[in-house]
Amino acid sequence: MEIIKGTALLLLVLACFSLFSYKAPKGMKAMAALAGAACAAFLVEAFQLFVGGDLLGIEFLGEVGSAAGGMGGVAAAALVALAVGASPVYALLLGVSCAGLGLLPGFIAGYLVAFLVKWIEKKVPGGLDLIVIIVLCAPLVRLIGKYMTPVVDATLLNIGGIITETANSNPILMGIILGGVITVVATAPLSSMALTAMLGLTGVPMAIGALAVFGSSFMNYVLFDRMKFGDRKTTISVAVEPLTQAHIISANPIPVYVTNFVGGASAGVIIALSGLINNATGTATPIAGLAVMYGFNDPMKVTIVAAACAAVGLVCGFLGSLVFKNYKIKTVDQLSAQGKEESAA
Repeated sequence: MEIIKGTALLLLVLACFSLFSYKAPKGMKAMAALAGAACAAFLVEAFQLFVGGDLLGIEFLGEVGSAAGGMGGVAAAALVALAVGASPVYALLLGVSCAGLGLLPGFIAGYLVAFLVKWIEKKVPGGLDLIVIIVLCAPLVRLIGKYMTPVVDATLLNIGGIITETANSNPILMGIILGGVITVVATAPLSSMALTAMLGLTGVPMAIGALAVFGSSFMNYVLFDRMKFGDRKTTISVAVEPLTQAHIISANPIPVYVTNFVGGASAGVIIALSGLINNATGTATPIAGLAVMYGFNDPMKVTIVAAACAAVGLVCGFLGSLVFKNYKIKTVDQLSAQGKEESAA
């Protein structure tokens, strides 16, 4: 029942954020900003604190990582305000007002108040608008963020806790679910980094997210190369960071998502059975995810499991290209031509 509950809540979260991405004002740009904030805060923390500080023993790098890791709310509020259209100075004003808050509370507060900031910029005379924003918006964004913190803790972090517990009790099933879902999310606008950061995943679940996404790089390279979605540049880009080719993936969801779920689930089982852990939340990304794993586990074991995930990815990518070889896809050239026709119309 706990596994069913955790999976159902996870899918509910994904549905809510997908709805936000497609229906909320500037939802896509806001979600891209959230992914960027997770990268700016948690990737720096992962590399510098856990690799540079803990693994290499360089104290200064550890300080850099700790500083960056505590700035999730600042990064989220500032970047989402920029994405919504607030000026850089006011976006940063909202961001620094969220110092000490978590990633998602800062994101929610920054998103909501950014629209008010834009309205003030339009309606209030220049110069005076700065005073109004300082007096009104700075405390407001922090107030919203503080009130959202217990809500996030009671929902998303609770879901993450359930997933972590069920991963320990039934690693194979959770490997299938987490490996498949997180790998699919890595190719979707939501971003696997943002999802795992919001859920606060650590331990085995975060290891599954990191290495399953690493294995998906090889899988997507083979799939895109054999399916001829685009040129060599497109194929390399999707292997390095799937979000760079989100427009192609969104136009061909069935072959990409199905192949990624199967490949991610297969890798997830391998990782779950290996017993590897990852206590750097938000590191479900191909290159950084692999690097951080060395900070928490035996290097030889990480290398062997990573190689197994890469091999599984290659096989699943090849099989996916065979299964969907007759599937009518939309290529980069077709999407480009379609965009030009829509612009002309």
